[in-house]
Amino acid sequence: MEIWDWDKAIAVIPAILQGLVVTLEITVLGSLLAYVLGLVFAIIRRARIPVVDQVLWAFIEIIRSTPLLIQVFALFYVLQPALGLQLSPFLTGVIGLGVHYACYTAEVYRAGIDAVPKGQWEAATALSLPKSRVWLGVILPQAVPRVLPALGNYTISMFKEVPLLLAIGVLDIVNQAKEQGSEDYRFIEPYTMAGLAFLLLSYPAAILVRKLERRVASK
Repeated sequence: MEIWDWDKAIAVIPAILQGLVVTLEITVLGSLLAYVLGLVFAIIRRARIPVVDQVLWAFIEIIRSTPLLIQVFALFYVLQPALGLQLSPFLTGVIGLGVHYACYTAEVYRAGIDAVPKGQWEAATALSLPKSRVWLGVILPQAVPRVLPALGNYTISMFKEVPLLLAIGVLDIVNQAKEQGSEDYRFIEPYTMAGLAFLLLSYPAAILVRKLERRVASK
């Protein structure tokens, strides 16, 4: 049975922090992609464009019904070579996470848009406002604040799923822990430090999201 080694735990901190930076970068970029793409999906689906709506629905269902790990693996090892692309593991991870969570945020946006009172749509129609003005000036300012807590929860989930990108060689926090442990075959300290880093960031973030949920619910 291994005994905890504080010298080893302290020694791996720089590598863990380096991996944490990569993890946070992927989380932020992936979240932004998921937010924007999810909103686009929601608006397209509400437009009920023939064929496009059915294709998008099928795509979303496929993504939501298959594991993220399989999607990232297929994107990096199958789709890229088939298309003649050479994306880095980092960029592939951002795209994979962003598209995966966009299929979930699309439903969140849809719920927020549906919650906008029908009278707001009727008033915008009566004023003959252009569609871009209706969405940007009337609907989205009311819908987006209502879905912020749900988007926050998905961001936390994405943060905790970044380690899955180890499968394609991304040097995130868990992969860095694995590399540090492989040097002397002591994994307990690196993995524990990585777990503490996740806890110290995800738990406060979850508390902030709960506060945001209460604030939104009270309005």
